[in-house]
Order: sequence, then C-alpha cells, then structure tokens
Amino acid sequence: MNGKTCFFIGSRHTPSRIQPQLAEAVDKHIIEYGVTSFTVGHYGSFDSLVIGVLNEAKKQYSHIKLYLLAPYALNQNREAPEGFDGTFYPEGLEKVPMRYAIVQANRYIVQNSDYLISYPGVGNSRKIVEYTQGREKKGLIKVTLL
Repeated sequence: MNGKTCFFIGSRHTPSRIQPQLAEAVDKHIIEYGVTSFTVGHYGSFDSLVIGVLNEAKKQYSHIKLYLLAPYALNQNREAPEGFDGTFYPEGLEKVPMRYAIVQANRYIVQNSDYLISYPGVGNSRKIVEYTQGREKKGLIKVTLL
C-alpha cells in the first residue's frame, strides 16, 4: 500500500442511514487529505457500507485502492474479492490465537495508517477507537468519527 492510508472500523450494527455521511467523509479524505489506499474488514454492516461507498468512489477516483483486511492466516494468500485491489494480512499475526486475531489486526492497521474513519459501537471497536484517539493526541493519526 502506497501513499496516504485510511482504515475503517465500526459497529457491526451500524444503521444504513449513515451512508451519506460516510460518503462525504471518504470524499474529504481523498480530496483534502490525499488518501489513496483504504483498508476495511468484512464482518458487519459498517464494513458493508464502507465497501459500497468505496466502490462508488472508485468510479470517480480511479486512482484509489481498496484493500481487504485479512485477520486470519488461512486468508492471507486468498484472492481478493470482487471490488478489492488486494488483501492485507498484518505481519506477525500468524502467532496470535484466532480469537484475538481481529483485535490484533485492527491494532496493527491503526498503528500503520494515517487516518481512521469510524462509527464506533461498544466492545472492541470502541476500544480500538479510544486507543487510536490516544495516538491522535500524539499527532500519529487523524480520527474522523461519524
């Protein structure tokens, strides 16, 4: 992944009504911040909304890339699903027990991204956002909450 990067994390129960706000945030990140690489998971309604918005954005901004976060070792060499430009498997994750893989993958990505767009719920997505906000205070990442 080259250029400025953005990761997404949100509640698996995210309502579809946030789609316009999400699309606006994506446009802003492309136009104003120069983001060219976006990474997202695929386990809930937030991720589904993000994938839809980014595939629409790719029609207008053909230079952007969309990567699927693959938190499990068995997914690391899989072909990317339709609409994605590739998969990303964080290094070192093969030693992490499966039950912690998503949390560790998310943490790795926020440590290696320039931006985070989030609609946090409760549980792990909230914890990752709080962790990332701490990194933001140090100037390491910029967080956009929807």
